[in-house]
Amino acid sequence: MTGGLVATGLTVVDRAGRAVVGPLDLRAPGGGVTAVMGESGSGKTSAVLAALDALPAGLVRAAGAVHWRGTPVPAGRAARRWRLANAGVLGQDPAADLHPLRTAASAVAEGLRPGRAGREGWHGRDRRDLRRRVREVLAALGLDPDELGGRRPHELSGGQAQRVALASAVVGDPPLLVLDEPTSGLDPATVDLVVEVLARRRNRPDRATVVITHDPAFADRVADNVLPIGDAVGPRTATAMRSTDRPGEVVGEPAGGAAAADRPGAVGSGPAPALAFCGAVLAAPGGRELLAGVDLALAPGEFAAVLGPSGSGKSTLLRAAAGLHPPAAGRMLLGGDPLPDRVNERTRAALRAVQFVDQSPAGALNPAHRVGAALTRPARVLLGHSAHRAAARVPDLLERVGLPAGLADRRPGGLSGGQRQRVAIARALAAEPAVLLADEPTSALDAATARTVLDLLDRLRREHGLTVLVATHDRGVASRADRVITIDPQTRLLREE
Repeated sequence: MTGGLVATGLTVVDRAGRAVVGPLDLRAPGGGVTAVMGESGSGKTSAVLAALDALPAGLVRAAGAVHWRGTPVPAGRAARRWRLANAGVLGQDPAADLHPLRTAASAVAEGLRPGRAGREGWHGRDRRDLRRRVREVLAALGLDPDELGGRRPHELSGGQAQRVALASAVVGDPPLLVLDEPTSGLDPATVDLVVEVLARRRNRPDRATVVITHDPAFADRVADNVLPIGDAVGPRTATAMRSTDRPGEVVGEPAGGAAAADRPGAVGSGPAPALAFCGAVLAAPGGRELLAGVDLALAPGEFAAVLGPSGSGKSTLLRAAAGLHPPAAGRMLLGGDPLPDRVNERTRAALRAVQFVDQSPAGALNPAHRVGAALTRPARVLLGHSAHRAAARVPDLLERVGLPAGLADRRPGGLSGGQRQRVAIARALAAEPAVLLADEPTSALDAATARTVLDLLDRLRREHGLTVLVATHDRGVASRADRVITIDPQTRLLREE
């Protein structure tokens, strides 16, 4: 096979020499799309990064040979030059990879600078041609170049930032395209656009594509061959791996019991709402109004899911409740009492009561702190536990979200995206909150792991009255909710389905 990437005997180990993944073979022929699939933490990303000689600190390719179009891929600095010349890469945390001071348009244009993949076709072109190409790619991914091209990362939603990073990876039409979870957190219409982008590379012998994903339905749509890693199913077609007809759906019945309106504590049935928005007006960082006059009350023990297209204000709604994005008007209530708009104005009790899980755990977790330290801090600061008592809870917190106790000694950089996501959830639950705000909490998780997390939340709702407000694009997650609320971007209002 001379038209693509061939890696044989890949083995990745950590600093202690413990096997992380492998040995395995990875083949990405020209003209096709190869999907690398497996559970969260199975080593999908590590295997592909090993082939690119781009493993993070702490991981080493202990064995294996890699060839690109029949020629050995070099190691070290030479490998970096090879990647710049041949590969376009979308990382696992694309929003965190965007330069905070660069606009969306300039971030995409970075993919066309000399030395980057695809530069042969663009070096020396007129600047107008380059700008035209940037606009074309942004539009192909559903982003208005005039509206969003001048925004910086903090002015973009998570889904918009992800598409900007994807546009930067594909704009130069690189010979090798590597996308790590390119559809996590994207709505179905946007996923369709990603599928179209990949379809344009198919049947071109000089173009190879590798997609890392935990979503069998997405793999079914785009992949010509599938490499299963870990406990994923054997080497069958992507179609055989589908467990549902809806992308990303979590199989299983709602475990939360009766609908909110039929349970004690539901809105209007007696106790004050756990969390309420009263006439809240929410705006984007640039001042553009996203949501007008939000009136929403959540009962103790209720699970509500908020749906809507990327950029409609789902994350902003949750961040407002968390005290990270104060409403432009209106007020919020916690258990019937006023909830200060800003997190630094809240009491310790209010900070404990309302916990937030960001859609980008990589940015939310301190890279210098080990997982154990991250999980003990909420208990020490918000619950007043001793260091010993807080540390004793760490193994149970990890087990609850399906992670081994041994991960407590690792730093975020040594975790997969799905593992980081679960650590962020465990950290929020360590405070024993009354309200959990979770932004795309299952976007990096395979169906079985997502089910574990959602089942845990259902148990906490039943046993402790935990109220859960989730922003999601995943209809499977929404099917577990007592109430589904959709944002209409045209009217900027909420409506219940």
